[in-house]
Amino acid sequence: MSNDANDLSHAFPPATGAGVPSAVAALPALFAEESRVRAFAAVALGAGDAAQVARAAGLSAKETAGALRRLREHGVVTSGDDGGLTVAQGRFRELARAARPAAETAGTPGAAGGGREGMILRTFVKDGRLVRLPARWTRKKVVLRHIAEQTFAPGAEYPERTVDGKLRAWCEDGEVDHVTLRRHLVDFGHLRRSGGTYWCPAEPARAGTA
Repeated sequence: MSNDANDLSHAFPPATGAGVPSAVAALPALFAEESRVRAFAAVALGAGDAAQVARAAGLSAKETAGALRRLREHGVVTSGDDGGLTVAQGRFRELARAARPAAETAGTPGAAGGGREGMILRTFVKDGRLVRLPARWTRKKVVLRHIAEQTFAPGAEYPERTVDGKLRAWCEDGEVDHVTLRRHLVDFGHLRRSGGTYWCPAEPARAGTA
């Protein structure tokens, strides 16, 4: 990793805990600056340090350092297990929960509030974490579709390293590891794979919940 990335890692640790509502309100302003959007997109697509971000985003070293600094201040970019830059997917789920109506903030997935799918998701997904995968095929399809829709943008391409980083956040303290989850997402058609690149189909097939 470059010195820029190391300096940013020590100076601006990801924001957590208090101030979540204000952080939600600040996101539009954070991404109103084009350089931050481009830097964030570069990290999401696998750029692991400031030099790689600069090349992928077409930014100068100064623009890159400023953009990464602001992204780290808001906790949406952080350092992964390997020390490289990564999107803080858990932070986005934290902000999403804070932005939901009060009835949904108790860890209920977005589809909760009624219906068969809501009941399935409340059973198998808790506080943005996958507790376990259901044994029944149609229920498993519902859970996997929910994870795919919450994690990947339709049509966007992701290297395997980025996919694994996003899925690890779902698997913390659960019974399923990220490699197994990735394989199920591919097997059930919620992720497509070609070589080392993955993408979420624009219109994934929906299944019943019997």
